[in-house]
Amino acid sequence: MAAEIKPAPRTPNDRFSTTKKPALLSKLEGCTDDVNAAVVIPGEDGVISVCDDKTVRVWLKRDSGQYWPSICQYMPSGCTSMFYTPETRQLFIGQENGTISEFTLAMDCNRINPTREYLAHTARVTAVVFSLSCEWVLSVSRDKLFAYHCSETGRRIGGYSFEAWCTTLQFDSQSKYAFVGDYSGLITMLKLDNNGAALVTTLKGHTGSVRVLNWAPIPQLLFSGSFDQTIIVWDIGGQKGTAYELQGHSRESLASFHDMKHAVASLYVDEATGRLCTAGKDRVVKVWDAAALLAPAPRPGRILMKFSINVEHSLEEHIGLRQHHCRWCGAAVCGPCSPHRLPLPVMGFEFPQRVCTACYETLRHEPRESLASFHDMKHAVASLYVDEATGRLCTAGKDRVVKVWDAAALLAPAPRPGTSEN
Repeated sequence: MAAEIKPAPRTPNDRFSTTKKPALLSKLEGCTDDVNAAVVIPGEDGVISVCDDKTVRVWLKRDSGQYWPSICQYMPSGCTSMFYTPETRQLFIGQENGTISEFTLAMDCNRINPTREYLAHTARVTAVVFSLSCEWVLSVSRDKLFAYHCSETGRRIGGYSFEAWCTTLQFDSQSKYAFVGDYSGLITMLKLDNNGAALVTTLKGHTGSVRVLNWAPIPQLLFSGSFDQTIIVWDIGGQKGTAYELQGHSRESLASFHDMKHAVASLYVDEATGRLCTAGKDRVVKVWDAAALLAPAPRPGRILMKFSINVEHSLEEHIGLRQHHCRWCGAAVCGPCSPHRLPLPVMGFEFPQRVCTACYETLRHEPRESLASFHDMKHAVASLYVDEATGRLCTAGKDRVVKVWDAAALLAPAPRPGTSEN
């Protein structure tokens, strides 16, 4: 029987939802080290997980309703990242030793057949992506390298070196643009072809390490989550140079520097419903109404920073320089002159932010309905995956447990607020 999370007693500042809650369907236990990623197998009652204990596990739902390992494949070193392609049932596993292993998942989910080994890196593989249309295996690593290989021949096509650890990766198969986040807080945009990788531009906006990227191909928006507790939405396709900032992860989500556990550990974008799910070490999943947040800006202060994706422009231009300013109108104000703080949900700020005196007097009597719901997952989330077809949410925690949730109610399109100001 599914168990629902019971909310704690509410306080005036309690932001946790009491009307729509995820229902815990099952807990997958048995891993002896950190679980780095877990995904739901589309069309199956199954989950694939990879772990630092060198195992790849395929969990299947039994008649009892519980998930038990159908496969436990041991690898030469810790399994650090994963990418699964349901169309071809290809499974790519990044490892601590820098190798990427390719498998094919059997139709009965009781066997994975080894296909190829890619000696892509010399250090921990932090992300791996497979493009079915391009037949490329793309990866980034702590060896400060981005590399991509041909999946048909195993040949290395090209790569690009960085000055900091590479932490996350996204790829747009149609335009052949790759986005690489690194430990210094930069996002590098690369143009790929069969001759190699070329630098397009560098996106500067985060003040902490970039932990996760998510590419929404239809609106051509890039979502980035960072150790600085901020999600930035980059307008790539529109070439308008606009970035929107969302803040909702608290200071509790910070971890020690050497653990590489960032405030925003994982995020997911549902383009059909306009929902954005984010998670972190604070044990909380936030579900944002991204469609409302990305609507036309109600105030000029909504545009926080600009960037150029034209290589002919100066790439050394400082992007997103910050100063003390009113988060609503954008007027520059110093700290002592702006003691007022208000949450501004329509601009992505779920917690109180600096506003000038004039805006404070205007806004404090107006309704400011929250555009994000907060849900306690009961474990620090390292990885988050959503199966759109079934509405199932899969979280891998730092407690070595994988949880499967029914989150269909959370991912449903939100009703539009009743007033234009909201």
